[in-house]
Amino acid sequence: MLHLEAATSSPGNPWLNIGIFAAFVAITMVIVFRASRNNKTAADYYAAGRSFTGGQNGSAIAGDYLSAASFLGIVGAIAITGYDGFLYSIGFLVAWLVALLLVAELMRNTGRFTMADVLSFRLKQKPVRIAAATTTLVVCFFYLLAQMAGAGGLVSLLLGITDGLGQSLVITVVGALMIMYVLIGGMKGTTWVQIIKAVLLIAGAGVMTVWVLALHGFDFSALLDHAVEVAGNPAILEPGLKYGVTDVSKIDFLSLGLALVLGTAALPHVLMRFYTVPTAKEARKSVVWAIWLIGIFYVFTLVLGYGAAALVGPSVIAAAPGGPNSAAPLLAFALGGPLLLGLISAIAFATILAVVAGLTITAAASFAHDIYASVVKKGKPEPGAEVKVARRTVVVIGIVAIIGGIAANGQNVAFLVALAFAVAASANLPTIVYSLYWKRFTTKGALWSMYGGLAAAIVLIVFSPVVSGSETSMLKTEAIDFAFFPLSNPGIISIPLAFFLGWLGTVLDKGKEDPLKESEMEVRALTGVGAEKATQH
Repeated sequence: MLHLEAATSSPGNPWLNIGIFAAFVAITMVIVFRASRNNKTAADYYAAGRSFTGGQNGSAIAGDYLSAASFLGIVGAIAITGYDGFLYSIGFLVAWLVALLLVAELMRNTGRFTMADVLSFRLKQKPVRIAAATTTLVVCFFYLLAQMAGAGGLVSLLLGITDGLGQSLVITVVGALMIMYVLIGGMKGTTWVQIIKAVLLIAGAGVMTVWVLALHGFDFSALLDHAVEVAGNPAILEPGLKYGVTDVSKIDFLSLGLALVLGTAALPHVLMRFYTVPTAKEARKSVVWAIWLIGIFYVFTLVLGYGAAALVGPSVIAAAPGGPNSAAPLLAFALGGPLLLGLISAIAFATILAVVAGLTITAAASFAHDIYASVVKKGKPEPGAEVKVARRTVVVIGIVAIIGGIAANGQNVAFLVALAFAVAASANLPTIVYSLYWKRFTTKGALWSMYGGLAAAIVLIVFSPVVSGSETSMLKTEAIDFAFFPLSNPGIISIPLAFFLGWLGTVLDKGKEDPLKESEMEVRALTGVGAEKATQH
């Protein structure tokens, strides 16, 4: 049977895998070098000179959004927990409707480079920009943890590296490559890497999907029957294997769903992509393109997940060096041997590099544009200074991400990304919605909402089973147990709390914001008039 072939600690040929990795890195590095030639201004570095079409930007959004969690984590989650694993795909996709209907066009019209441009437009600049930059950096850090953990698991599987030191070295190399991409290419280079990666990922997943279905006579029911036979557990076809065992796990599922659906519209690196297009119409077009590409891919994950369960086996996947994150590479090896494994793994590696590059440039832009240029230099930085600060910030963020990735190595990446979504939905979404839609919203409401939502999400995560108290915790020893919050995802508590704090802070705030600024923001958000100068006042 095919699933027995994959039961090796290092499937395939490590040198072939390294060769394919190196070829991809070399090709994309050349593209990044060529794209970087026109990076002369802050608009070029942060927003690619607003030169991308809706279709190109939609492909890049798909490349940015379809992370290691989407490919490695979800396929692994479906292979091991069946139906409950597919809930990640549903949540990640449905979330785009919130982004399309609530924020895409209005954000593009109101801001220039970052989320803080919108949030601080009619509120007090300094405190709101500092708060927005803080939440952006924290969300990007959580997301980076997931990508780095995915890189460690993937490459350790392919190269047979099972010791902690070797996996840490792999994560360090990924971090160094990420820093190079962003330092050299800026947003334009990063965007082209994301477009290439999106095409490769969807094409690779499509080929594997057709292959799996062909082995089962293009009969999805036959595939499911095979998966049940190998897993020895009919429950993988039913809801509740992971989230229906206890009342706590059911509430945890609701919390996860809330975080996934509301988090996308508040992810800083996704919001920043709306500024790379010239008009609001192209921003809308970007989201429509992204929804189609992302939707097609998530349909593939259902077949790939159950295909991995049928052709590899959940027990083999769970025992592999990368754990659940190894499901897609092991399935590729079971289907096409070392060559397909190398190609699919190179695509997964490209996925990780493209996403971490997008996250890093977002975090760097937030610090350089919102803190340095707008707060420290009061909107009047010296020519070129802002981009220099952004480049230095990239290096610092890269080092922090490497350290965090080493600590999070071995965790399911889909799960880690869900935490990033919860933090984004708690810290950013209420303020974004209130800023765009509530005229009375004040600076105090914004600060209470952002800091309160961020603090609630972080505290609940720290004192949850994610960090301590169980075999799957980051602190794996049972001797360390300070988990008093029973849920793994804090969204069901922290998101409503942040909305409430935003409302309460505004109601209790005796001061009022500038009515002229409120009117200007409303006109600009709805029409796009003057969008390029949205933060220069």
